[in-house]
Amino acid sequence: MAIRKLLLPLSGTEAGEAALATALVIARVWRAHVSALHVRVDSRDVAPLAGEGLSGAMIEEMMAATEKEGGTRAAAVHALFARFVAEHEVAMGEPRAGVEAATASFASVIGREEDLIAQQARLADLTVIAHPEAGEDVSSSDALHAVLFDSGRPVLLAPRVAPGTIGRRIALAWNGTAESASAVFVALPWLQRAEAVRVLSADEYQRRGPAAQDLAGYLALHGIAAELATFRPVDREVGAGLLAAAAEFGADLLVMGAYSHSRLRQLILGGVTRHVLEHAGLPVMLKH
Repeated sequence: MAIRKLLLPLSGTEAGEAALATALVIARVWRAHVSALHVRVDSRDVAPLAGEGLSGAMIEEMMAATEKEGGTRAAAVHALFARFVAEHEVAMGEPRAGVEAATASFASVIGREEDLIAQQARLADLTVIAHPEAGEDVSSSDALHAVLFDSGRPVLLAPRVAPGTIGRRIALAWNGTAESASAVFVALPWLQRAEAVRVLSADEYQRRGPAAQDLAGYLALHGIAAELATFRPVDREVGAGLLAAAAEFGADLLVMGAYSHSRLRQLILGGVTRHVLEHAGLPVMLKH
């Protein structure tokens, strides 16, 4: 199955520019369509402040200011999108069946960002999410987790700096869980066209389920020759060991299942998914 449609939530930040560039790299590889989506805050969301002692006139003024700020930001994001598309010579327009070329479109909508992104992601082959800005915790990204838990589709976390290539050398994190199996399945189109694939496993990472050798046999049935490699935690961090092993392989894409343990447990105690999200310097494709 080819990758035909990418969803790209855009907010206009510097990390958003890297995500846009990342999405365009993918679109040119797959001759896919990039559907950029900017979600504006609904000015009516300030209405609950009426119970905080504010007068009706003050609330109306706040709503008007929110509306104006949202319009200004939407125009800036649209300009950023148009500039990038022109620089990368990607055709503007909606996707059409039979068109074998990278295309892009832009839409600005009003509503709750996490809800709208999760809904739109359900009919996208992949959603590209910008890496949070410096100082922000990637584990709290509403857009990222909305796609992971509410769309049923994979998400790709873009690095802070756009990569030159994606998917030529793929590192596949395996621990035998349903989440890692789901990630393998959605990544099959990528794995089949990759120049090299390496399955990364570790005793400290493995859960109850098939071993890495079993995965290699499964991939072979799909025409994918994958080499096996084990890694060790770095400073007792399994996630750090996984990223180090991916870097040693020269991977330009890491594929992994997300949150084999609950998200709450990982937020409190830490975990492999959280560490990778916070420290990865390469594109990471995740599936819950």
